[in-house]
Amino acid sequence: MQEEQPWILKFFDMPQSLINEEPDTSLQIICHLLFSNKEIAEQIFDITDMLIPATIDTIYMVFLSSFFAVVFGLPLGVILTITKKNSIMPFPMFNKILGAIVNTIRSFPFIILIVLLLPLSKMLIGVSFGPNAATLSLSIGAIPFVARLFESALEEVNKGIIEATLSLGASKFEIILMMIAESIPSLINVTTITIISIIGFSAMAGSIGGGGLGDLAIKLGFYDTRNDVLYSCVIILLIMVQITQSIGDYLSKILRTHNYGILRPIIHLIYRIIGRTQH
Repeated sequence: MQEEQPWILKFFDMPQSLINEEPDTSLQIICHLLFSNKEIAEQIFDITDMLIPATIDTIYMVFLSSFFAVVFGLPLGVILTITKKNSIMPFPMFNKILGAIVNTIRSFPFIILIVLLLPLSKMLIGVSFGPNAATLSLSIGAIPFVARLFESALEEVNKGIIEATLSLGASKFEIILMMIAESIPSLINVTTITIISIIGFSAMAGSIGGGGLGDLAIKLGFYDTRNDVLYSCVIILLIMVQITQSIGDYLSKILRTHNYGILRPIIHLIYRIIGRTQH
């Protein structure tokens, strides 16, 4: 049975540098198409072949960890806000206890927190290393951090608006939705900061077997003195941070100026879900 040829050969001829060889992947052929020098092409292929799966692992960890951090951090931030003294549901003793727990978890250096959570990762998902285990640690470490940032964002809501809404007979749940709606631009900024922090944390997780770009940079780039791999990992992480910050700034800007553009249907749907009328 004849093996299927790489898909890139359906569009391009085999590079001269690979005529006498049998390349296994389209990526190798692309590298030789882009670089005429065989040694440079092979070096680029070698680096790229390692960077692609490591980058995918990092994006996987960052996406899931950010998702869980926001999903659990926002309710926690709301509880910390509304249970304060003189808030809509004052419960000072509970607020102090919950705040102490949040502060305790936040006080752990992330590397130490990962080590402490290894038994929990083993118990819940069956492994104590790799992207899945790192995602659990990243999520637990980020939730208290996000909660405090969300708390600060919610406290910026004008107290006069809250009092006016209460005077109109709104329920406490409606007040909470109103507070979230009023602080959406700030919440976007908080989420952006969170994602960028998790990108950095994911690189740290690589130092103890968490996988991703951090793992590749430490094991191959640092220990094996492969500076090309090390610098490539750093560049990709920088690009990820810049893209995240740019998207966060853009979303925050359009929400503050109400110039939604092509995102108008999506923003309109979100505001309808949380019960806020657009201005």
